[in-house]
Amino acid sequence: MSGMDPASWITLKGSPFETLPLFATSLAIGLLMGVERERKRHVLAGIRTFPLACLLGTLAAMLDGVGNLPLLQTAGFIAVSLFGFLPEHNGHSEPNEPREPRTTTIVALLVAYCLGALVWRDMGGLAVALGIVTTSLLYLKPELTGFSHKLDRRDLLSLLQFAALSSIVLPLLPNRAFGPYQALNPHHIWLMVTLIVGIGLVGYLAVKILGERIGGPLLGLMGGLVSSTATTLVYAREARTNPASANLAASVILLANLVLFARLTLLAAVIDLAALPSVAAIMLPALLAGLAASLWQTRQAGAGQNQPELTLSNPSELKIAIGFGLMFGLVMFCAAWLNAEFGSKGVYVVALISGINDVDAITLTSLNLFAEGRLDGQQVATAVALAVLANNIFKFSLMATLGGKALARRCLPTLLLATSAMLIALAALLAGH
Repeated sequence: MSGMDPASWITLKGSPFETLPLFATSLAIGLLMGVERERKRHVLAGIRTFPLACLLGTLAAMLDGVGNLPLLQTAGFIAVSLFGFLPEHNGHSEPNEPREPRTTTIVALLVAYCLGALVWRDMGGLAVALGIVTTSLLYLKPELTGFSHKLDRRDLLSLLQFAALSSIVLPLLPNRAFGPYQALNPHHIWLMVTLIVGIGLVGYLAVKILGERIGGPLLGLMGGLVSSTATTLVYAREARTNPASANLAASVILLANLVLFARLTLLAAVIDLAALPSVAAIMLPALLAGLAASLWQTRQAGAGQNQPELTLSNPSELKIAIGFGLMFGLVMFCAAWLNAEFGSKGVYVVALISGINDVDAITLTSLNLFAEGRLDGQQVATAVALAVLANNIFKFSLMATLGGKALARRCLPTLLLATSAMLIALAALLAGH
C-alpha cells in the first residue's frame, strides 16, 4: 500500500523539476510586490516586471552555483538598476497628474531581485517575510507620510536619542554585577530603561498621531501607556479650568490609571514568565473590576464635550531615560540591602516609598530578585501590590487637590474598587499558600 501514497505521486525530488518550488516561491514574492505597484499610475514596473525580477535573481543565483559564475549575480543587479535610466513614458496622462517616484520602484525592483537570490540559497522564509515587509512599506505610503509630518524636530531628536541609547549604549555596558551586595548590573539596568522607555514611546507616538481623532476611552489608554501620572495632571487641571469637561476628564484619568495593571502584567510576562501567575493573580482582578466601573463612568459622560489636548513629554528624551536609570539603580540597591538585612520585609518598605512616584522601578527590581531566587512569587506580588497602593493614593491626592472635590468624587469609586480587588486577590494568594 505504500506505493499508493498520494504524496509519492507529486514528489519532485530527483526529477528535472526538483527546484521548481523555489521558483514558485520567488514568483509569489514578485507577484505580491508587483500587484501593489500595478495599482499606482504610470509606474516603471508592475505586475509582470516584479515577478520577472524575482525570477531573474533566483536564476542568477542558481547559475552562479552551477556554472561557477561569481559575477553573474552582480551583473544581474546592475542590469535591474539600469531600468532607472529608461526614458519616461508619458502615454495619455495629464500634465499635472501625480506620478509615483521612479526611485521607489527601482529600489523595490532591486529588493525583489535580491529576494529571489535569497530563495535559491535556502532562505525562502526570510525572503517571504522581507517581501511582505517591503510591500507593506510601499502600500502604506500615505500613512507613513502623514506620520512623518506629525513629528516635529524635537520628536525626531528624541527618536534618535532612543535609538542611540538602545543600539549603541546598551551593547557597550558590562553585563555583570557590581557594588555592595552585587546589586548593580549596568547592562541589566539599561536594558530595563530601554524596555520602559520603548513602551512609553509607543504610547507617546500613538497619542501624538491619534490624539485628536480618538475618543476619551482610547485617549485614556494611550495616555496611560505613556504616563498615568502625567495624564492625571493634565486632565485634573482641565477639569478645574473647565468644569464642563469633568466627566470626560474622569473617564480619561481612570482608564489611564487602569492601564497600570495591564502594564505590570506585561512586564512580568516579558521579564520572567515564572513570576507571571503571581503578578497576574492580583493585577487582572483589579483591572477587570476597575475597567467595569470605568466603562460605566464613561457612559455617564456628557456628549459633545471638547477633548482637551493631551500634552506629554516624549519619554525617549535623554534626561528622562537617565533619570529612570538612576532611580532604578537606587531602588535595586536599596532592595538588595534591605533584603539582605531584613529579608523580604525590607523590599516591602522600598515598594511603599518608591511606589509613591513610580511603580515600574520596584516591579522590575522585584522581578529581578525573583529571577535570582531571592524572592518568591508571593513576595513579588506583595511588593508590587504595595507599590500600586501607594501610587494610587498619591494620584488620588493629585485629583483632589488639582481637579477639585467633584473630580475626586467621580474617580474615587473606580479607584477604590480596583484597589480593593487587588488587595482581596493578594490576600487570597497569600492564604492559598
